Amino acid sequence: MMRFSIITPSFRNAEWLKLCIASVADQRGVEVEHIVQDACSDDGTQDWLPKDPRVRAFIEKDAGMYDAINRGLRRASGDILAYLNCDEQYLPGALARVQEFFATHPEIDVLFGDAILVNKQGAPLSYRRMVLPMRAHVRIVHLNTLTCATFFRRSIVERGHLFDLHWKVIGDGPWVDGLLRARAPMATLPEPLAAFTFTGANLGASDQGAREVKEFRGAAWKAALAPVLSLHHRWRKWQAGAYRSHAVEYALFTKESPGQRVVFAESKLGFAWPHELAAGAP
Repeated sequence: MMRFSIITPSFRNAEWLKLCIASVADQRGVEVEHIVQDACSDDGTQDWLPKDPRVRAFIEKDAGMYDAINRGLRRASGDILAYLNCDEQYLPGALARVQEFFATHPEIDVLFGDAILVNKQGAPLSYRRMVLPMRAHVRIVHLNTLTCATFFRRSIVERGHLFDLHWKVIGDGPWVDGLLRARAPMATLPEPLAAFTFTGANLGASDQGAREVKEFRGAAWKAALAPVLSLHHRWRKWQAGAYRSHAVEYALFTKESPGQRVVFAESKLGFAWPHELAAGAP
């Protein structure tokens, strides 16, 4: 049996953090440690987090989300690593399925699974089918994978692939870009593994995120390539069935039901663009 280490960076997100922890704690058939790196939250988190037996809690100042993740990765003892933000959850059985994949694919170091985007109540908004990232697309357009459904072997960290602290919001993109540059063996698992809560206030949509995207893309002339790369990426997603509707049934912890998962079902859950989600995420 492989051991998982899940890292959660936390700051003033007590209500969401409780749900995130519950979604890791009830995974079955796996050995898992959940490391929570809390940046001295003053919202009551410190009152209960150190006492929660389901996690290894470290409450200390950090230099931002990616510094917190790096600290957790350095402390991790697992064979398979991942990080899960406070407003994200693993679906039931997700880690067992990831363990099975890595056990039967020893040549793969990084795995990207599908994810379901949900609103604050846990109701479905969009189904995201993952395709393997391509470096040109990541550099010039955007990172098409979601970290809540990304898993990687310990050897990735041992080879020095930590997060660059220069980036405060978009560090996932440069991190994946580094993995692509190093030719890390990657694969996709066309099954929903996690849920991402679309709150409308996610960091990637902030002004800081926009500034970092512009810096990461670099020279202005690259913008001319974006339409071609986007079209090619969408063609790859169409081939993978990303734009088809999916029948889904999943269970999440919610603020109204923090102690027991609530089942949600949708017979035809399709792909939605970010501006469409913003309009439909109360």
